[in-house]
Amino acid sequence: MNVQRSFATEDTGVLYLVATPIGNLDDITVRCLETLRAVDVIACEDTRQTRKLLNHFHIEKRTVSYHEHNKEASGSGLLQWLAEGKKIALVSDAGLPAISDPGAELVRDATEAGYPVIPVPGANAALTALIASGLPTERFVFCGFIGRENKERREELDRLKRYPETLIFYEAPHRIEKTLAAIREAWGNRRAVLARELTKRYEEFVRGTLDELIAWLQEGETRGEFCLIVEGYTGPVENAEEVSWWSELDIVRHVDHYCTEGLSKKEAIKRAADDRRVSKRDVYNEYHRDSEDE
Repeated sequence: MNVQRSFATEDTGVLYLVATPIGNLDDITVRCLETLRAVDVIACEDTRQTRKLLNHFHIEKRTVSYHEHNKEASGSGLLQWLAEGKKIALVSDAGLPAISDPGAELVRDATEAGYPVIPVPGANAALTALIASGLPTERFVFCGFIGRENKERREELDRLKRYPETLIFYEAPHRIEKTLAAIREAWGNRRAVLARELTKRYEEFVRGTLDELIAWLQEGETRGEFCLIVEGYTGPVENAEEVSWWSELDIVRHVDHYCTEGLSKKEAIKRAADDRRVSKRDVYNEYHRDSEDE
């Protein structure tokens, strides 16, 4: 059994994943502030944005840039610092790092190298919007930002169409109307909620059907990043055998089925993970373990 364990000591490098406020600065936790004051360096999505937060709480600390366009080069430098025993805090502009923001790759590399990764939780826009949406919260699926290209967006919406769970999306103001229209066309006129300016002075929730939300957007200016919460599928399960065609297959045969259709191994693992609603890493690990056993 390949089990990895890591512990933080005074001499080991540690990567802290520190949540920052999504709007209201008072939402930062005492532990987050203590961590930011204690680390050697803070890796930021935008150093200017993080500097505003640090200045507000009178924290003097070195910051370095770590974002989507420099994550490979910057990530190598951060791993080197971990090797030297430094304590590093990773933050995004708002909310939890590595959620629809860079960071997942750094966490993967740090854990694979054996360095402790310690989450310091706090505000999160998706869950903040969900709990106030009025839609079911027992089960939900976080979808992040939907694909920008028409083909990619259609395929993604087609895959998610029959999910019974409440679905959570992030979207930018200049794309929100187009995204709502695409969801309406693919899924019909479901109940949905738009949330923006969360925890700020002008926090706003707009609840209604997709048609009503589209009409509301067309009436005025769209400002601020949006959280979109959409009701899950509530209709009858048609063609149940077709929907669960893979239910009798193990992981290896499930992935191999997609490979025979011409998909790459990486894409086949992703499709199988989507079918089973589990993580790609779980499918990857089980596939390669079972393949070796055979």
